[in-house]
Amino acid sequence: MHLELDQVAKSYASVHALRDVCLDLPPGSRVALIGPNGSGKTTLTRVIMGLVSHTGHLRIDGRSTREHPSARAAAAPAIAYVPQIAPAMAATVRDLVRTVAQVRGLATDPTPTIVAIAQDLGLALDPIARLPFRGLSGGMKQKLLIALALGVRPRLVLFDEPTASLDAHARERFAAIHGDLLGDATVILCSHRLDELRTMVDRVVSLADGRVVHDGPARAYVASHTHSVLEVLPRDPGADAWLAARGFVPTSAGWWSRTSSHAEKLALLPELVTTLGPRLADLVVRDLERVSPIDLPDASVARRAAA
Repeated sequence: MHLELDQVAKSYASVHALRDVCLDLPPGSRVALIGPNGSGKTTLTRVIMGLVSHTGHLRIDGRSTREHPSARAAAAPAIAYVPQIAPAMAATVRDLVRTVAQVRGLATDPTPTIVAIAQDLGLALDPIARLPFRGLSGGMKQKLLIALALGVRPRLVLFDEPTASLDAHARERFAAIHGDLLGDATVILCSHRLDELRTMVDRVVSLADGRVVHDGPARAYVASHTHSVLEVLPRDPGADAWLAARGFVPTSAGWWSRTSSHAEKLALLPELVTTLGPRLADLVVRDLERVSPIDLPDASVARRAAA
């Protein structure tokens, strides 16, 4: 699904939730939408789903939803959404799956696919079929919502912190299967998990004060926001001077530590192994994912422009 946003804006009384947002998301785009609370992410996803009015133009596959109201209705069956907080629905799991499968109007019943995806995420649907959706645990709700979204062949899917309530196994399986199941669908992911930005998207869009303040490749964004702690335990004090010269500082029990950027880590690790070699008793590398959704200079410009 091709989405084009041209000067899209939305205000609630005196609060400007979106300010002249312009984005072009070609079919098959994989985009992370990030920003602090109040930046406009939720409003923008609601605009795309047709839940709130707005000024400016939203074009779906080339047709403006303002000039062609039927464009949104035609696109609705092809849109899937996974919220961060699941709705408190009284419907049973069985009825929910059946209803979603029916309203999609697909030639092939997606129910078996939904059941299989839920099973892959660690959720067996048969034992909970008669339970109300609102009675499930947070993780179970999220697994079912993901299975519903992935199983109905959407052309556009919006994920809002989709793995926040998932266990480690379910997060791993979600990362492994989502790409194949979504095919050439357009994906918009609201997340601040760098592992998801690393594996699920190829573009990052940051919002601040309702404006787009960053739009660029995901790989560069992740690299610039990933730092690592390198911890080295030498076998003898002969390595101390070498470590100190490269910015390591002594900590406790003979360990030396340094925080490095992604590029510095890639340069330091081969040098550590090659130079110290057998003098290394242990080496630990821990990634620190410093997610700052806004580039501070850009954010300052945005705030000044909004003032």
